[in-house]
Amino acid sequence: MRTRAIAAVLAVAAIVSCRSQAPASRAGSADATFAALSREILEDYFARHPSAATDLGIHKYDERLDDRTPAAIQAEVSAAQAFRNRLAVLDASTLTLQNALDREQLVHAMDATVLSLDVIKRWAKDPDLYSSDITNAAYVIMKREYAPAATRLKALIAREKLMPAALQTARANLTNAVPVYARIAVEQVDGNISFFKNDVPAAFTSVTDQALLSEFTQANAAVMAALDAYKGYVRDELLPKAAGSFAYGSDVYLKALAANELVDMPLDRLLQIAEQDRAKNEAAFQATARQIDATKPPDAVLASLQVQHPAPNRLLQETQGTLDAIRQFLIDHRIVTIPPSDPLKVKETPPFMRSTTSASMDTPGPFEPAPLRAFYNMTLPDPRTPQKEQDDFMRQWYDAMTVNVSVHEVYPGHYIQFLYVKSLPSDVRKVFGAATNSEGWAHYCEQMMQDEGFHGGDPRYRLAQLQDALLRDVRFIAGIRMHTQGMTVEEATTLFETAGHQPHPVAVSEAKRGTSDALYGYYTLGKLMILKLRDDYRAKVGSDYSLQRFHDAMMQLGPLPLPLVRRALLGEVGTVL
Repeated sequence: MRTRAIAAVLAVAAIVSCRSQAPASRAGSADATFAALSREILEDYFARHPSAATDLGIHKYDERLDDRTPAAIQAEVSAAQAFRNRLAVLDASTLTLQNALDREQLVHAMDATVLSLDVIKRWAKDPDLYSSDITNAAYVIMKREYAPAATRLKALIAREKLMPAALQTARANLTNAVPVYARIAVEQVDGNISFFKNDVPAAFTSVTDQALLSEFTQANAAVMAALDAYKGYVRDELLPKAAGSFAYGSDVYLKALAANELVDMPLDRLLQIAEQDRAKNEAAFQATARQIDATKPPDAVLASLQVQHPAPNRLLQETQGTLDAIRQFLIDHRIVTIPPSDPLKVKETPPFMRSTTSASMDTPGPFEPAPLRAFYNMTLPDPRTPQKEQDDFMRQWYDAMTVNVSVHEVYPGHYIQFLYVKSLPSDVRKVFGAATNSEGWAHYCEQMMQDEGFHGGDPRYRLAQLQDALLRDVRFIAGIRMHTQGMTVEEATTLFETAGHQPHPVAVSEAKRGTSDALYGYYTLGKLMILKLRDDYRAKVGSDYSLQRFHDAMMQLGPLPLPLVRRALLGEVGTVL
């Protein structure tokens, strides 16, 4: 796979020379064939993943639920392999540049699909995949008013009637359950049940059709009962026998990185990059802490900042109030062009995401015709836990860190990416993308904003940015070591607490996340690739360079793997790091 990945990247780099050697009449001659094939691939994806389709703004499958039966999984693998073969026979030199880039993106997306379903097989290992999936299937219908409430409730009822069977499918599929996944599932099921009991009915209080409401009550109760039974099954039957490993192994890890990100490097080089960046950020962290208070150790300085946070019931409101100032900085300092946009809403993270997610951006789908709001999700402490644990949890939301997270999630991070989505060159980029691009951009923005003078060089905000950079460095390291070198979840937790300077609850959450998100080094990896790309772009355009021009060019290309972004901006792939 590594050889194939190198060949693929070289093939992209060769597009320029291939096209220059081909007769002018051939360039673009296969675009119609590619357009038809890409539409077929997207339609197949929507039909196989109805919840994702709903979230993307495609509503023809709203009454369906993702099918995870073995037959459906094998059918998707076969379809991806067939699509990949059809893409491979298309000569890139006969496509326009934008279509050549999309073709390469789709080739790797099909490789990633096959690897995920036929090799990694999380569907056989992770019970939370099923309980959280059905919760998400309801959430994407109820969270936004893309259609009248009664219309959405009808679709939700149809989905809910399929959910008990989906949980039965889980029991048959989970032949290699992983202990940490099973524990996460047990931790989150009560939140899922609470979601169906409280949040879902509250979203449809405007519906007056009594027959529809009665049908909903019955279907919703069946889902809650099925989830409760599923919790008992996972806790009492699956978990005691769970013996599967979450670790990918070196070969699969490298294949996954190549398929998802078009990055091909030896593991020792990846670890070297991660460790070098961690050491650089640690030195800056120490120096910045001394600027704040040279009489205290750096972690004591950080601790003094971490007590400066709002009460849990004030966090969302106070965060909402900071967003306008961040947006104005982008305008005043010409950071990036901001397309016309509506205000977004800060809200609490949905219960089925809270175990492994601190903050996230939830935007309307790119195909959604209705003007809908975006959500900035923030995770609050579980009110059922002791007060000391809640206080410890809130240390992550100290004032300077909350601003840094808002830079990542909103301005100029993920929300700006979303604002460019509807004008992207193709539908392919509205569905498929690389995390080194999307998450790498948001993480890059944290450092870039401080470098550009956000908050006037106040070292408290730089310290928060560096703490988050160290968190991402440790993700990079822990992801590799947990999946290729036998690092345990407990050892990763300790690493996040020490090298990452994270509170214990965050460290636990981060370590658990790494068991299923093996490549979550893509934050640091992507940031470093973007910084290198920015330097190379500046050298190429010379006096025409501006930061805003570079950022706008990246946003207009969408979430392509960064080697393809380099191809589009520089005319070659070159050295990505």
